[in-house]
Amino acid sequence: MHISQATPADAPRLFDVWSAAVLATHDFLSEEAYAALVPIVRDVLATFAPLYCLRDSAGAPYAFLGVADGTIEMLFVHPDQHGRGAGRALVDFATRTLGATRVDVNEQNPQAAGFYARMGFRPAGRSERDPFGNPYPILHLELA
Repeated sequence: MHISQATPADAPRLFDVWSAAVLATHDFLSEEAYAALVPIVRDVLATFAPLYCLRDSAGAPYAFLGVADGTIEMLFVHPDQHGRGAGRALVDFATRTLGATRVDVNEQNPQAAGFYARMGFRPAGRSERDPFGNPYPILHLELA
């Protein structure tokens, strides 16, 4: 798998990957909560840099990663690609190349929490609410 830096032209596809991944894994979100996230995520995807992605044979991103200050801020894989090593490749890149040692994950997303545990991350704390003040507990994980 070849990891490349995303370009501004990739933003619509990155949003599609985010949306599909969230709808597949964040069943705790109401439709209203999801809708409230849409403009925030569009803005973040347009301004966060650098973003790194994996691309299909046509060049379209199917997974992406963002790291800041040693923290994996976002990692999303299109559900069609789950279980094929994309997440593992991006976490390996984040830790080995970008120096990431931390990640926050929704406690109500056991699939993600289990994935990061398999990648060597361990609990380091917990917050009752997400960064937007919503009642979605966040697990703070650190690389063991």
